[in-house]
Amino acid sequence: MKRLVLSTLTVALLLTAPADARATEPRVPGARDAVRLDGVTVRLHPGTTQVVTVHHTHGYRARVTWWVLADGHWEHRLRTTDGRTGYGGLVVGRHRHQGTGTTPLGSYGLLSAFGMHPREAAWDLDYRRVRRGDYWVEDNGSDFYNRYRNKSRGGFRWWLAPSAENSSERLLDYRRQYEWSIVTGFNRGQVRHRGAGIFLHVNGSGATAGCVSAPRGFVRALMFRLDPDRHPVIAIGR
Repeated sequence: MKRLVLSTLTVALLLTAPADARATEPRVPGARDAVRLDGVTVRLHPGTTQVVTVHHTHGYRARVTWWVLADGHWEHRLRTTDGRTGYGGLVVGRHRHQGTGTTPLGSYGLLSAFGMHPREAAWDLDYRRVRRGDYWVEDNGSDFYNRYRNKSRGGFRWWLAPSAENSSERLLDYRRQYEWSIVTGFNRGQVRHRGAGIFLHVNGSGATAGCVSAPRGFVRALMFRLDPDRHPVIAIGR
């Protein structure tokens, strides 16, 4: 059974949910394995009982909510109104293009995580601590496109300038945002030029470059709750 570690901040986040936090929105008519939570259509994976919804509110702002299926009802346990999306707006995932700063609409698995801290025993997601030379590959000519890779292993043009079309993201350059970062399943199939490195991570100073971000305490709380055996999904909607 999953062990929860509750800090004072985590308890404060839990208290943002009302006493009766059950979802009243039904399954989506005509859609198999889909529900609407906080106005967002969620395409459930087989066995999904954990969901993060991202409801765009205005500009690059969004309401981000953590849901759990309990006794046949979806209940929200955490919520923040200080979520962020891409500076380029939102776009249907299959129409997204790399470098546009857009956040992909749709539902995607929450697969693994990386960050700046040692792994904690209570985390269930696969986790990597970022070290020198680690990149997220955004080189369209690489077999490792949209994958985590250290430059010492080669296979991508890590030396390209950040302004270059095929430059990759040096993870240590984003210590604040990637203190904890949860990898989504967007473009896991490596469609070139669609985009790479769509994460759920800690807020920076403003909009993201296409990821979803949330306050530090919210993301940290998710690290203790996400369980791959419950097939968690993030759903991004307007």
